Amino acid sequence: MIAIEAKGLTKKFGNFTAVDNLNLTVEAGVAFGLLGPNGAGKTTTIRMITGLIKPTAGYVRVYGHDVMTEREKVIKNIGYMPQKFGLYEDLTVEENLMLFGRLYGLNKGEVQQRSNELMEFLDLKIFRSRLAGKLSGGTKQRLSLAVALIHDPLLLILDEPTAGVDPPIRRQFWEIFRDLNRRGKTILITTHYMDEAENCDKLALMSAGRIIAEGSPSDVKRRAFGGDIVEIVLSRPANLDIQGVKIIDADGGRMKLLVDDYSTRVSQIIAKLGPDLRDIRPVHVSLEEAFIKLMGGS
Repeated sequence: MIAIEAKGLTKKFGNFTAVDNLNLTVEAGVAFGLLGPNGAGKTTTIRMITGLIKPTAGYVRVYGHDVMTEREKVIKNIGYMPQKFGLYEDLTVEENLMLFGRLYGLNKGEVQQRSNELMEFLDLKIFRSRLAGKLSGGTKQRLSLAVALIHDPLLLILDEPTAGVDPPIRRQFWEIFRDLNRRGKTILITTHYMDEAENCDKLALMSAGRIIAEGSPSDVKRRAFGGDIVEIVLSRPANLDIQGVKIIDADGGRMKLLVDDYSTRVSQIIAKLGPDLRDIRPVHVSLEEAFIKLMGGS
């Protein structure tokens, strides 16, 4: 099943093109990361997917429903957590949850039960009677997430949910996101923290309103460098004439190789080198390195 389908999605503000002919498919049940620096077009894309702004061209469907023409059906399927805290600061945690639950059509009993479940899940019970405006930054973010989940949507859209919070809190949020994903929620998350994106099943890297790479984290890295980077240590020089394997650096018996696919070539390398091979290991490449490489060639 397809959770999000966007075709030819374009948004112009005057002469400025914020999103340029974007095609995006997000399968149901995955954690999908939309990555890129500030100004890449991530938030504009999110706002078109949620129906907050109208595309200049193209269309978006959420679980088969057109965002612009079937708005009520789309809203029922989406939970949206925006970048900036947008809840009522003069209402308590529980009052915000009750209010938004009723706005989504839950009856009083349903919204009370759902509020209690979410306050338990997100450690908000001790703050239930505290005004939202008096919460810390991280707790405000947890409340925003709870409100996004109040109607139990199929799709959770998170726009820079960990921006501005400390690294330990960022890790806590990602534990929550992974838990939600295991519970069957489809998650579309935007971030400019490349280390966070390693947690996603699939990624799309954006630059200047366009997608420049897409796939799993390992697929994106492989595309950036033309394959996997592998380090080997040899006891003596040896012939390394293997299809799909290229030496990119050598220092005595230590070599770095560019391998089209490490998982399929590792056994061939080991068999070819035999007892001359002392060590073989993949070299970790960060998504940030991959993104910089791809940006240079885009």
